Amino acid sequence: MDAATADDPMARERAAGEHERTIERYARFARDEAPGRSALYAQWAGGVAGDPEVAGILARIPATRRQPPLVFAVARMLGAPEAAYPAWAAWVRGHADELVAEASIRRLQTNEPQRCAALLPALAGVDGPIALLEVGASAGLCLYPDRYAYRYWRGGGVVALEPEAGSSPVVLECEVLGAAPLRLPQVVWRAGIDVHPLDAADPGDRRFLTSLVWPGEEGRADRIAAALDIAGADPPLLVAGDATEPGVLRALAARAPRGATLVVTTPGVLPHIPRDGRERLIATIRGLDAVWITIDPPALHEWRDDHVDPASWEGFVLARDGSALAAVDPLGGFVHWRASDDGSGGAPG
Repeated sequence: MDAATADDPMARERAAGEHERTIERYARFARDEAPGRSALYAQWAGGVAGDPEVAGILARIPATRRQPPLVFAVARMLGAPEAAYPAWAAWVRGHADELVAEASIRRLQTNEPQRCAALLPALAGVDGPIALLEVGASAGLCLYPDRYAYRYWRGGGVVALEPEAGSSPVVLECEVLGAAPLRLPQVVWRAGIDVHPLDAADPGDRRFLTSLVWPGEEGRADRIAAALDIAGADPPLLVAGDATEPGVLRALAARAPRGATLVVTTPGVLPHIPRDGRERLIATIRGLDAVWITIDPPALHEWRDDHVDPASWEGFVLARDGSALAAVDPLGGFVHWRASDDGSGGAPG
């Protein structure tokens, strides 16, 4: 607590409230979110919840940037040891100002190329060369579905897809059920919008994205690093902006080459946009001469499809132009095809 806060009763009360909320947030993460995924993060979060000094340091980070996975990733990016809590806490105490400053300007940006395994069956139903535009693109790793290799496990066998240029350092494995169409798209233009896009060739941004992988998640960091190499060698067009402002998306869409089918993707981003902005964004996409492919929680839209029941739907909904195609793992681990072979289905209201 600085001198100004110490001398101001209202500021002291606010600081105490933030301190308590930080402890509660990290205790909840340690109890409900980290177990089964990262033992180290569960230990760190539990340690913060029981350590008033470290919790006080983290309470200085704005609440919107104080999520445990973000703070832990920033700490690791800055050099914190991936060690037991006492060693990590000692590092935090010694680098408090640096950690608070860096975490205050970062945001969670899970840029998982594995998600392309879930997007691919929807892209396979789009004819002709594709101009691919992603909302919430981060570093653009989901703009290269044609540059990755795939292994779709179906019925005890495997459907292997390889990029036209040959083998790829990024190989995505996915379980598939049903008659999902599986073929690589022909992408001739790649662009994305993000509030804070990352540069796949920038060492700091690369380190941050790989640090967002939780300790214990085998293979993810290597996969992201390999995808960053692909994106860095042939960068997409990335625009910094708010896609919920109609003019921003329309201006970028207008730059797509003629003769290519514009495909706008919103994989996993819509739930993170407040409702008013989300509705503006969807209206803007629908007003474009474009195919819209999205991956959303089943309860996000008022689906008219009888088979989309949020209470029983497994995973997220893969949809194209509002038609539900499949139940998918939002990070690309499985595709359970629910549409007819041609992808017909209903639309969300």
